[in-house]
Amino acid sequence: DAEMAIFGEAAPYLRKSEKERIEAQNKPFDAKSSVFVVHAKESFVKGTVTSRESGKVTVKTEGGETLTVKDDQIFSMNPPKYDKIEDMAMMTHLHEPAVLYNLKERYAAWMIYTYSGLFCVTVNPYKWLPVYNPEVVLAYRGKKRQEAPPHIFSISDNAYQFMLTDRENQSILITGESGAGKTVNTKRVIQYFATIAASGDKKKEEQTSGKMQGTLEDQIISANPLLEAFGNAKTVRNDNSSRFGKFIRIHFGATGKLASADIETYLLEKSRVTFQLKAERSYHIFYQIMSNKKPELIDMLLITTNPYDYQFVSQGEITVASINDQEELMATDSAIDILGFSADEKTAIYKLTGAVMHYGNLKFKQKQREEQAEPDGTEVADKAAYLMGLNSADLLKALCYPRVKVGNEYVTKGQTVQQLCINFTNEKLQQFFNHHMFVLEQEEYKKEGIEWTFIDFGMDLAACIELIEKPMGIFSILEEECMFPKATDTSFKNKLYDQHLGKSSNFQKPKPAKGKAEAHFSLVHYAGTVDYNITGWLEKNKDPLNETVIGLYQKSSVKTLALLFAS
Repeated sequence: DAEMAIFGEAAPYLRKSEKERIEAQNKPFDAKSSVFVVHAKESFVKGTVTSRESGKVTVKTEGGETLTVKDDQIFSMNPPKYDKIEDMAMMTHLHEPAVLYNLKERYAAWMIYTYSGLFCVTVNPYKWLPVYNPEVVLAYRGKKRQEAPPHIFSISDNAYQFMLTDRENQSILITGESGAGKTVNTKRVIQYFATIAASGDKKKEEQTSGKMQGTLEDQIISANPLLEAFGNAKTVRNDNSSRFGKFIRIHFGATGKLASADIETYLLEKSRVTFQLKAERSYHIFYQIMSNKKPELIDMLLITTNPYDYQFVSQGEITVASINDQEELMATDSAIDILGFSADEKTAIYKLTGAVMHYGNLKFKQKQREEQAEPDGTEVADKAAYLMGLNSADLLKALCYPRVKVGNEYVTKGQTVQQLCINFTNEKLQQFFNHHMFVLEQEEYKKEGIEWTFIDFGMDLAACIELIEKPMGIFSILEEECMFPKATDTSFKNKLYDQHLGKSSNFQKPKPAKGKAEAHFSLVHYAGTVDYNITGWLEKNKDPLNETVIGLYQKSSVKTLALLFAS
């Protein structure tokens, strides 16, 4: 208990008191009869074996049921000395129910971090625990993994130590389903490095350029609120869901001080800008601006404070119970300054965001007796064009009368991000992750001289990945169909079936069920089978941008817009 004092109020959330641990470890236990048994509703339950005969076992469960099952449906329980164990790799009996119950019992006692060999498993408590306080950062500093309770800070500190001693780059991979806690834990890793490796430079105030710049550690931490404002949104399962993937590189100097950082982002969900489901919301930035915490923005962007006035941002919810949009706006606004954007760039960021809201209100009508759209009023276009540094008449002309290339015409169409691509990216990441982690684990076994047959878990995924990306796979057939002027969704579907049905076990006919949306094929992914509906895929994949409008953007008087669309 004395060792735990340095963790302050976090201590009981990281490791139970000595008294509780001793009590739990001295519970009566019968190694022969204590088992987990497969259960239809609960996956597995605890029980006691009452009899065994001819390959069948009868178990009395903790809940009082009597179950008779095949002997491969019971699993030996670990002795009480392994109760709520911090590293599950140490268990005598290592199997699914032992892992599940260990995580469950630690979670019930508010301990959300648990090791499993090289992994740290986190279970989202859906409330803030005091386990990231400054004294906790200091308590993990320089400790070996086994010297302190499991924590994301321990993973971070060990990566930092290995980097300094081995002089090699280190990676921390954070994966999990929606709402598992990836965003929060990523922030914690960044917080840890920014605290322990602070560069010690004072704030730079360059009066000449009109830039207010924070220290490097301030900047690294401030990248997050800005990325989240423009890249995170409320989904059905998560109030602050990152709608893009990110790869964050933090560079350190020879002495281990922060030197710089860069972030690469992948696959932002573009479709959310123009469409949201009923229970979801668009990107936080729109609602932050309209929260009216900075009334000057409302004036500058020529908007109201009512999201329902803007079709693009009001198809779902407009407030989120767990988020204070006014506070978040201030965080976003100060992050822009700390990151060293100039006053002009900051204005451009806001103006372009406002222009997106106006774009959703543009109205067009059909010209009489002609296959041609024309503007229905110019007021909205005037506002959008003003914010984007464009001439309003030019903008409307470019939208309604784009200059088309003969033989490869451009039409003005809304765009959406392809979904298949997201699952495909997950599949690739999972393969990399499995291969990397399990090969590392197995090399550890070899070092310790354990008898072991090498298994390559990455290969489970190869078949699915090949089906999607190899020649004559789904992507290549999609590309090919996009070349044919007469191709349709049906001809695309037929080609997929001819090429893959019955030949690849990962490609299946969807099983129709009541209330299920129409599907055209199913893919067996690592995480489960997913149905796909290919309506509109050819259009989406052609991704037609209106070249005439892009030409206008490139000549905009707003430098930031011209930069975003530079060829």
